[in-house]
Amino acid sequence: MALIEIAALSATLPAQGRLLGLDVGTRTIGLATSDVLRSLATPLQTIARAKFTKDAAQLAEIVRRHEVVALIVGLPLNMDGSEGPRCQSVRQFVANLMALDLELGPRMPRRFADLPVVLQDERLSTAAVERTMIETYDMSRQKRDARIDAGAAAWILQAVLDRLDRLRRSET
Repeated sequence: MALIEIAALSATLPAQGRLLGLDVGTRTIGLATSDVLRSLATPLQTIARAKFTKDAAQLAEIVRRHEVVALIVGLPLNMDGSEGPRCQSVRQFVANLMALDLELGPRMPRRFADLPVVLQDERLSTAAVERTMIETYDMSRQKRDARIDAGAAAWILQAVLDRLDRLRRSET
């Protein structure tokens, strides 16, 4: 499946199934997952980036283990809404992932190319998560650094879950 908009995602998803949020950076990939009813995003883990094939293999294992039905990938737009080099890097990462023929398991979807992918504006997600970690949890820099990317992925994913919920309620 190709990149799709959130409104189209709503129509393509099964009744239940987890979404996986990704905050793709140059050194790490923050991951978050939704519950099967797609109401709450939870930080999952942070992958230290290595070679693309190793990163993809780790993602494939997570998709299999959590029975993910769609990917939500943060798109690092500039503050004025334009796309810069980081956006191109994220788009290339997604394109490379979709081109892989990794087997994801016996259930659908079977390959990355079969997963719907939404690119979600991630502006200020890391800053918002960091501010929350400082103000609410009084977290040290070391602890924040270990959790910030997965937290940002959860922030990105929750924005999509909230939008899907609003779309669902407006249809009824």
